[in-house]
Amino acid sequence: MWLPDVALRFLGLSVQQPFAANSPLPTMSAEFALKASPDEVLSPQDMLTLPRPGAPLPNPAGDLALIPVSTYSFDDRKTHKSLAIAPIAGGQDPYDLSLPNGGDAFWLDARTIAHFVETEADQEKKQELFAIPVTFSENSISVGESISVGSLPVTTAADFRYAHSVGVLVFSAYVHADGDLKAVKGNDEKYDNRGNSALVYDKNFERQWDTWVGPKHKSLFTVRLHKDQGKFVLGEDFTNVLQGTELSSPVEPFGGTDDFDISDGQIIFTAKDPELPKAVHTKQNIYLVGFDGSNLVELTSGVHGATHAPAFSRQGDKVAWLQLDEDGHESDRAKVVIHDLEKGVSFTITQDWDRSPSSLALSESGDFIYLTAEDIARVKIFTLPIPPTPSESTSHPKLTSPYNTPVSLTDMHAASGLQVLSSGRLLFALSSLTSPNDAYVLGNLQLVEEDVKRNASNPVKGEITQITKFSATSLQGKHLHPGEDFWFKGAEHTIHGWILTPPGYKSTDVKKWPVVLLIHGGPEGCWADSWSTRWNPNVFANQGYVVVAINPTGSTSFGQDLTEGIKEDWGGKPFVDLRNGWKYVLENYPQIDPERAVAAGASYGGYAINWIQGNPEFGFGFKALVCHDGVFDTTYNGYATDELFFFNHEWGGRPWEEKSFALSRKYSPAYTVSKWSTPQLIIHGSKDYRLPEGDGLAVWHALQQLGVPSRLVIFPDENHWVMNAGNSLKWHYEVFKWFDEFVGDNASVRQRN
Repeated sequence: MWLPDVALRFLGLSVQQPFAANSPLPTMSAEFALKASPDEVLSPQDMLTLPRPGAPLPNPAGDLALIPVSTYSFDDRKTHKSLAIAPIAGGQDPYDLSLPNGGDAFWLDARTIAHFVETEADQEKKQELFAIPVTFSENSISVGESISVGSLPVTTAADFRYAHSVGVLVFSAYVHADGDLKAVKGNDEKYDNRGNSALVYDKNFERQWDTWVGPKHKSLFTVRLHKDQGKFVLGEDFTNVLQGTELSSPVEPFGGTDDFDISDGQIIFTAKDPELPKAVHTKQNIYLVGFDGSNLVELTSGVHGATHAPAFSRQGDKVAWLQLDEDGHESDRAKVVIHDLEKGVSFTITQDWDRSPSSLALSESGDFIYLTAEDIARVKIFTLPIPPTPSESTSHPKLTSPYNTPVSLTDMHAASGLQVLSSGRLLFALSSLTSPNDAYVLGNLQLVEEDVKRNASNPVKGEITQITKFSATSLQGKHLHPGEDFWFKGAEHTIHGWILTPPGYKSTDVKKWPVVLLIHGGPEGCWADSWSTRWNPNVFANQGYVVVAINPTGSTSFGQDLTEGIKEDWGGKPFVDLRNGWKYVLENYPQIDPERAVAAGASYGGYAINWIQGNPEFGFGFKALVCHDGVFDTTYNGYATDELFFFNHEWGGRPWEEKSFALSRKYSPAYTVSKWSTPQLIIHGSKDYRLPEGDGLAVWHALQQLGVPSRLVIFPDENHWVMNAGNSLKWHYEVFKWFDEFVGDNASVRQRN
């Protein structure tokens, strides 16, 4: 039930005041510039030019790690690629190996790097493999001259995994229906020269994320890659292990090496169920296949949803993966499944754990499993001993301590890219609200496992060592707020939020600072203690705003009940949470000027902006809004989005069915337009097929016809995200310029109550 205006004012929440119809758009100040300084302010340009490290990849000896790094330069408007070769023991700076032509790298052995890069000879493009020797001593790292090893006849090969002991390379590549890697070039030429540009479909997916589906699909291949007389040699006979199966892996659009793992003779992988329409189902099965494509077998059975992160034990006797119960529900709780290959038995080991792991790795001994999982707006590392295999497959084994509750080994920030090392160590990447990824090692795992196994009341958590500091120099002296947690009573749960404050902020300030509410997308996602190059709270704070980022109903990392609470209730409980959180902030942070409040959100957050527009009785009092790739008409989105299963789950049915139609219409911003009044910036990517740009154009057209101050920014070459650095800088410029016009120090137009 919405509170009347008088009650809102009593609670200290001002009601949005409408602009008069046909109010002119305020003249945009030609003098506006983003705040920047070499000493203190983290500007958008600073953030965009920081190194972007990937996950560290250890060599077989466990003493060196490869870390891919991308760094954008506004001077030449190029992204520069390199490899950092870092000693895992730390103690010296990584060696920086420039890769002017990009490419993919992995280890061939303890002192040889494999580097695949696209080359062109006689107008024929291919991916050539080079071996790069590495010399490593206690005081130095160096590399020798790269040596050509062989080539692949395509330019789409990726996701390389190498079985060192048997000399077999496994990778993914796009192929046509014949599955023949060597025929791709000829098939491409035939398709490109077909004489028309028509795309014809008889079933969906017809497009996904930002790409229209063409005649090719991803498949997994093996090829010999071995040493012959001291030199590495890449074979020329490629085996498509999925030939004739209708299976495709990794799963698009984001699947990579996390969608498969290898032993010395087999591949375990996840793939969409070939029997089900892909646009309306999330069901993925786990399969096992030999390097030669033989003995393909499905390990999953029964009814389930997506599967992720399959992994072998080092002993090759067990595999593990993450499995969701509900088909069609992409944010269902992921559970760890163990499959004993020798006994043919599968069993779930985290059935009673109210967290959702995102990645896993089995210990060196195969007796423990290590996980990353969101927990209270962080991404932590957990461990759990693997129980004895039961006599038959079960999703509900009777487990007692220490086998039933994972133990956290980290408490802060966001871990990713787990890699198990020898001698009781884990290698991983860690980012935070104040720093992009760096590589870390967690040691003393033998003591950790001993304590966990014996149910120690305060188990050892291991020793963490940082081995890289990619951004430390660039960020030195910058204002980087670590984020302050706050909690308040929401619609049905205690809700979490973050506060970040700007440079110059003092606890003694009174109504000095403008404030921005950031609303996350998903809606099943969260504002976490992690770095982002798209929505970075510290970048907002450094432009002079107190940043409020709330994790309302629908958010992840606080238990599945909160996540599930948004189903069929997009415009309900989440907005009780947001309103209560906003009230809490205004009551407890007198430094904020409530007359200088703005809000921004993307995806579901963009939906929230549009929903706030049409519900002025919420009483936020925002003077300006920003909607990035947001939903305008929830019912229409159920027809237009690429992944139809998403609407069907969120709204309880297909868009024309009685229940889902009524709910989606009830909470659709499209039917509140007559109440829209707050100045709004609309941003949309033309290649966004998740939330097609028609939604953004509809919002823009409505605001323009209403005479509400508004501006449209279209990125014709961007998808649901703004990825190009130049476009991202423009995005930040337009967002902060828009806010400044209404709540800046010299705002020419200011709404007052």
